[in-house]
Amino acid sequence: MAANSNLEKLSGKNVLLTGGCGFIGSEITKQLSELGSNTTIIDNFSSGKEEYVKNFPNVKIVEGDLQNSQIVTDVVKNQDYVIHLAALPFIPDSYHIPMEFFNVNVNATINLVLALIKENSVKRFIHISSSEIYGSAQTVPMKENHPTIPHSTYAVSKLAGERVVYTMHKEHNFPAVIIRPFNSFGPNITQPYIIPEVIGQIMNEKTTLNLGNIESKRDFTFVSDTARGMLNALVAENIDGETINVGSNREISIKTIVETISKLLEKDVEINIDPSRLRPFDVNNLVCDYTKAKELLGWSPEVSFEDGLQSTIDWVKQNGINIKQPFRNWGST
Repeated sequence: MAANSNLEKLSGKNVLLTGGCGFIGSEITKQLSELGSNTTIIDNFSSGKEEYVKNFPNVKIVEGDLQNSQIVTDVVKNQDYVIHLAALPFIPDSYHIPMEFFNVNVNATINLVLALIKENSVKRFIHISSSEIYGSAQTVPMKENHPTIPHSTYAVSKLAGERVVYTMHKEHNFPAVIIRPFNSFGPNITQPYIIPEVIGQIMNEKTTLNLGNIESKRDFTFVSDTARGMLNALVAENIDGETINVGSNREISIKTIVETISKLLEKDVEINIDPSRLRPFDVNNLVCDYTKAKELLGWSPEVSFEDGLQSTIDWVKQNGINIKQPFRNWGST
């Protein structure tokens, strides 16, 4: 983790991390542990794994749901900082269970923020939104004032969640900052996103990969960089009420991802377009302008795409991919 003198403020501080046993959450937990913070994680383990964080010092894990008001009231006590990561994130599921996505991504967020306002101890609340709220890029790179035209129920729920947080910031002088991360990748995989999906298929000796829209382009950031941006937002000064992109400004197609991973694994593969994997209202292009993050947070990505992929592949070789599969194969039912 790159040095940032402001992060020293987190030493000995109490940090609440929702969804802290998940993919990004476990990396944040690792970095908080290195900083000497006292971290409380609340996670319902719908996809997160305790094994990802259990060996870090000064970490308390609470199993629970943010929709449970009593649990939330208990975990917010005496917290100095909060990073709110917990969410239902897998877009294909949102087409079929939209109410669950709004209950988790919006209503549970309201429950958490109301409890924090009542407790009145938190110095900064970081709400983790998503670049998906933008929809397909109309201009690139995408600044924070890019139009928000979400293309999935998931993205609509994330946009609603961040608007609620911003409104409560205004209504209650609540010290909130909204982070919009673009696509992250790396170890501690918990969801069947495209990079672990491709690595998994190739490592399972498949010579023909079943994929969806391979022409779509995304902005990929290695998870340690993403986590560092979120931590920087905890301690940066004079940013309450801001919305900030965190991404790499690297535009990479799914086809290029396949080519790069197959080269790193020294495997020749072909691609089969599986109609069941095509999204009905897909986002064609996302690429981040992180100028604001650089100016307000002192943050820039440091890990190259190729180095990040190699680290991810090395982790998969050692640990395998064992996802609590959220993808329900709706088309076959």
